[in-house]
Amino acid sequence: MSIAGVVGRPAEIHSTAVVEVGARIADDVRIGPYCVISAGAEIGRGSVLANHVTVMGSVSIGERNRIFPNCVIGGEPQDVSYRGSDTRVEIGDDNVIREGVTINRATEKEDGLTSIGSSNFLMAASHVAHDCRIGDHVIIANGTLLGGHVRVSSRASLSGVVAVHHWATIGGYSFVAGLSRVLHDVPPFMLCEGSPARPRCINVVALKRGGFSQPWIEAISEAYRLLYRAKVGVEQAREILRSQGMLPPPVLELLEFLDLQQQGRHGRARERRRAA
Repeated sequence: MSIAGVVGRPAEIHSTAVVEVGARIADDVRIGPYCVISAGAEIGRGSVLANHVTVMGSVSIGERNRIFPNCVIGGEPQDVSYRGSDTRVEIGDDNVIREGVTINRATEKEDGLTSIGSSNFLMAASHVAHDCRIGDHVIIANGTLLGGHVRVSSRASLSGVVAVHHWATIGGYSFVAGLSRVLHDVPPFMLCEGSPARPRCINVVALKRGGFSQPWIEAISEAYRLLYRAKVGVEQAREILRSQGMLPPPVLELLEFLDLQQQGRHGRARERRRAA
């Protein structure tokens, strides 16, 4: 069938695939051997499911996605409080989801949605838990695990076998080195590593690739020096940077991120402090 009036080549569904009645499969979709697609699934045009891909529950997959063997998308959240409600997974366009990736649908604790944006690259055996939100142009390398309710901002990169604590936030244009244990929020524009992961320097490569001007990069570098080398604190760093004329939008974003982080619990902004 076609979605939103788009007409193209009919979907190609292998004879061994199981597509339940009610699933919405757009034109130009290819579904390979032994895939299982639930009645609540919607797959946009041009997407390819290689083989042995399982799509469970209410899942919306956009256009031109490439999903490799043994992925499971929309499985129930691994949360003991889940009681079977009809929560969702939404995936945008032009994503590459490699072998054995698991993406769980949400719980009822937020708005019932696990979402992945567009143009992301999820490598083999990575895991996106319930209620996670991933932006656009994100890279998640092999074996990396996102706990529940994690936020990954656009153009962040996580290297291999990284473990991210639930409720943590990964800032945009950041990089988390392999084997790191992320217990706290990762500020934008930083390169972090360790157990627990800590900012080690700014992510110059991503900033240059992202088109950041040299004055902006220098301002972010000076903010890093004040915050993580001199350790002057957010408010004092803000005043020093203001006096130097070094408060471009990325630095303001970084300082706002750190303000929110300090308002949270355990270094995670989205875990608000409870009243005593």
